[in-house]
Amino acid sequence: MELGSSIGPCFKSANPPVLTSRNTNLTLRRRSQRFSFSVSAVSYKDFAESALQETRKRLVLEPSPLQERYSSMTGLDGKTQLEMLAFKSPKIRLLRSMAIENETMQVFDFAGFMEPEYDTPIFCANFFTSANTNIVVLDLNPLHQLTYQTDYQDKYYKNIMSIYHKYDEIFPWGGKLTGESIKFFSPLVMWTRFSSSQEKHKALFTAFLEYYQAWFEMTIQVKEEMEPSQVRANREAQHKYLTWRAQKDPGHGLLRKLIGEAKAKELLRDFLFNGVNELGTKTFIDYFPEYQTEDGAVSDKRSIVGKSFETRPWDSNGLFIG
Repeated sequence: MELGSSIGPCFKSANPPVLTSRNTNLTLRRRSQRFSFSVSAVSYKDFAESALQETRKRLVLEPSPLQERYSSMTGLDGKTQLEMLAFKSPKIRLLRSMAIENETMQVFDFAGFMEPEYDTPIFCANFFTSANTNIVVLDLNPLHQLTYQTDYQDKYYKNIMSIYHKYDEIFPWGGKLTGESIKFFSPLVMWTRFSSSQEKHKALFTAFLEYYQAWFEMTIQVKEEMEPSQVRANREAQHKYLTWRAQKDPGHGLLRKLIGEAKAKELLRDFLFNGVNELGTKTFIDYFPEYQTEDGAVSDKRSIVGKSFETRPWDSNGLFIG
């Protein structure tokens, strides 16, 4: 069964909650012949609330046990605020959000992980905004890695590639991605960098909701897997993904700076990529032995293969062309 063909009626068109936040000075200011953007003009917490509000219209979300442990934190500077939300449903193992704010930046990390009985992709939204720069990754990460056309790709991505093409001009490819990390992305991925503007942030909000709508519809349509071997395969695939992200997530350095190394590691493993300790026992080296150093530790290098993709490695139909 191909999923995604009936996407549309469940989400009403929302008014972008962008550029209407607490700070009333929302204009672009010319400084030294360059435009500077008020960071507080964007509220990524509104992105999360819009997605959650639409989700609650069709299913009951319960607070995850993680919500009690992780709700908010204050950075080492006494000013940076980290706010977390965590929910679950019978099919969704974890639907969680983290928003970081201070005077110079905002970070948004929103993800959805299914129970192992379902092979639905992983919803992934990672946004970083500073005064002059935005870095965005928005994708439905494949649970089972894609290289060439497969039944899994046809099932989940074939009917929704048009979503990517709606935004590929306003959000062009953002530059190099390593050969190792590209395996965890789908041909739907929006990987981009841009300077802040009212138009871009409104478009990003719309894209975020459309991607989330596509993923959420998949979670509604997907049928429970009854074959034990496939459930095991789903569990291991998700555990491999979480193990990679917890070890190599590019946000680790920023979290270390904001809250210290110990709390950063805990937040990565226990909240952002929860399941590393629960879904399996394999280590990072078990999955990725090429990263093992001579002393048995994990290499700090982002890439061992050395190959990177400076341009989009999929064609317009989603076929991997390298």
